[in-house]
Amino acid sequence: MTQPATHPAPAAPHTGAGLAVAVHDLTVAYRDKPVLWDVDLEVPPGLLLAVVGPNGAGKSTLLKAILGLVPAAAGQVLIHGEPLARARDRIGYVPQRGSVDWDFPTSALDVVTMGTYRRLGWVRRPGRREREAALSALERVGMAALADRQISQLSGGQQQRVFLARALVQDTDVTFMDEPFQGVDAVTERAIVDLLKDLRARGRTVVVVHHDLQTVPDYFDWVMLLNVRRIASGPVAEVFTEENLRLAYGGRVGFLERKADPTPAPGGRDDPATSHFGRIRP
Repeated sequence: MTQPATHPAPAAPHTGAGLAVAVHDLTVAYRDKPVLWDVDLEVPPGLLLAVVGPNGAGKSTLLKAILGLVPAAAGQVLIHGEPLARARDRIGYVPQRGSVDWDFPTSALDVVTMGTYRRLGWVRRPGRREREAALSALERVGMAALADRQISQLSGGQQQRVFLARALVQDTDVTFMDEPFQGVDAVTERAIVDLLKDLRARGRTVVVVHHDLQTVPDYFDWVMLLNVRRIASGPVAEVFTEENLRLAYGGRVGFLERKADPTPAPGGRDDPATSHFGRIRP
């Protein structure tokens, strides 16, 4: 007797239970060219995760797709088990500094105060309580003395610290940062690291697009290696390996050779002759 044909049961939808961020089969394409392809990512709460990969790997696009800023061709995104539409109040975002119009006529304090609008809604105006919270956030990043300064008059590092203060005042469960360390001075880098550690201590989750491979083990708990597809993700001690780095960068990782060579490069860590987007050699 012929048995009836059987078909596999459809896969159950991802619930994202117990995860701060759950991404499943995320695909993004520009003009039919895939920028991200079937990307999965699971981020437990209360940790710092770096997203690293070569130029053009889709790192910034990943953040924007998770946030709904670019359309996805397929896939699912959950924030603490909820779809983006219901979880927006739990998300903060620090975009690349170069993507912002810094000539807009507003002060550092006003930019940070804008971070309170989501809780207030667009009808209520920020009051004394909100401005005090914004000033406190500016103080935490060393910018209180420049609260009334127009943002166009600030240095690049100072502008980045203003954005960090806005992320602080939003007080969200999950914060996404797109290359916050790029082009900043040592003082601002230290302020960013302190902010990351503070957010982690408060049980928050931070996902950071990052270029400097040398600082990944020092700054982050988890890492995701991305090159259109997910190469690997997980705890830094397990995932940040030579094999995975070569898979992500196609063998063009000068950082690995310098890591094996104890002799410091001329000019130190920031010598432009020995560095390129976080010591990635073409």
